[in-house]
Amino acid sequence: MTNDERRIAVATRLRALGHAFVDRDLSDDELDRLAHDVDALLARVEAGGPRTVSIDPDLVEAFTAQRLDTVSYLHEYLVSDSVVAGGANPMGLGARHWRDGDVAVMEAVIGKAFEGAPGRSHGGIIATLIDETMGFVLGLHGLFALTARLVVTYRAAAPVGQSVVARAWLERQDGRKLTIGASVTAGDVRVADAEALFITVDVTSLLDEPESN
Repeated sequence: MTNDERRIAVATRLRALGHAFVDRDLSDDELDRLAHDVDALLARVEAGGPRTVSIDPDLVEAFTAQRLDTVSYLHEYLVSDSVVAGGANPMGLGARHWRDGDVAVMEAVIGKAFEGAPGRSHGGIIATLIDETMGFVLGLHGLFALTARLVVTYRAAAPVGQSVVARAWLERQDGRKLTIGASVTAGDVRVADAEALFITVDVTSLLDEPESN
């Protein structure tokens, strides 16, 4: 097992822990013991050295040249810590994704920590899932872009604890402007539809740290 695979394995357990904590009633003594255990784990993690993520220029070149056989790997490489599709992010959705022709597909089980109304996913989580799936569309076309506008129409509640599937596709391109459509379903129920405007950017600009004000 590689270090990256171990990170994903640990993050998966931490996500499960977070959802279980929200979903369970614990006694005062149990909470005190848990706080002590978490403090010890936190100290162990903080004792590690700083982690940096670098991007292989050859992968960027392959991406922008639209060599689609490398896109899936590059996308995974770029978003391993993503709050939506990053398996190594303990605070995220842990969604899995794949392509269906020119359609990007992303599936996630909405855990208890992302509940809005009782038994229902928070609407912002659905919007986040949509935005991430739309971002995957860019990879299918060898493009890099940022979200400029996202409009979501909610049609039904997404149940907590059940699989929801988002699909997104490129509707049209006008210069730097990309219009991307999407839908979300939970089983046979249409949960939401969306349309977004993305603006293409130079890929190298995304690899630099943002300037602070």
